[in-house]
Amino acid sequence: MTHTPGLMRCAWWERNGPAAEVLTLGEMPAPSPGPGEVLVRVHASGVNPSDVKSRLGRPPAFPRIIPHSDGAGVIEAVGEGVPASRIGQRVWLWNGQWKRAFGTAAEYFCGPAAQAVELPENTDFAAGACFGIPALTALHAALTDGGVSGQSVLVQGGAGAVGHYAIQFARLLGARQVLATVSGPGKAAHAMAAGADATINYREQDVVGRVQALTGGRGVDRVIEMELAGNAAALPGMLAPGGFVAVYGSNRPEAALAFFPNIVLGIGYRFFIVYELNQADRARAEGALNAWARAGLLRHAIAARMPLSDIVAAHQSVEQGAAMGNVVLIP
Repeated sequence: MTHTPGLMRCAWWERNGPAAEVLTLGEMPAPSPGPGEVLVRVHASGVNPSDVKSRLGRPPAFPRIIPHSDGAGVIEAVGEGVPASRIGQRVWLWNGQWKRAFGTAAEYFCGPAAQAVELPENTDFAAGACFGIPALTALHAALTDGGVSGQSVLVQGGAGAVGHYAIQFARLLGARQVLATVSGPGKAAHAMAAGADATINYREQDVVGRVQALTGGRGVDRVIEMELAGNAAALPGMLAPGGFVAVYGSNRPEAALAFFPNIVLGIGYRFFIVYELNQADRARAEGALNAWARAGLLRHAIAARMPLSDIVAAHQSVEQGAAMGNVVLIP
């Protein structure tokens, strides 16, 4: 595709459906920053399961949607009220396409200055494009409601994009034991490399029994839960008295929690969505994440770096769960 001055290459969809049928590559006018906004030249755009779910089944709120909430790049221009000193700053982006039409699957992104966070110099753009949803979700799950210091923690889906970070953050925040569920040997190795003490293959092992065995019959203090509907019945059997579940996902819209086992143990549940973190929680997570990144303490799992022209294949990979780690597009 030849490039026309004043336009940007991007991908979009206008109706729900399979990636190959509804994702379109083309050009659109490059945006300009309004008051309080920054214009970012996007160097990496992260593809997340939520992007796939929106395209497949959430009726579009806008006539045309440039997908993806996560990204990283360099600020090229600023709007009124934003210091000119930010021009040239390397940044990572969050909530790019949340409640707005145009996300990061484009050469340029325009959005509120607060949603462009300085990216540490030792962190590449592809890793920065994983911070917005996977890393912030994992970190809030480990930080919320008193945090994990001194606790035994179970990370469900320890080889997933969120789980891989959650294992690391639990370690960095002082958990005394980190367990993870996985679906096979390769994923077990991936979770162990992130810092897990032990893994449990949920396809072959009794998860409740293994958790009890690994905790000396006590159960874990916290579960970081990605699939509440599927795991709700088993959770009381995994948790110690007074245990806690940080819930960020469910594959079905309803989950049944057994009243008696949960009330007897005094189990607490915290539901959250990373898009709606309050300002204080987000600032706390951003600060911790960047500090660890600057110190070189994080492992980033980039499963694939693909050109924007391969967005269909990227979405299909995420949809099928084929990638061990994050899929990142390079506009």
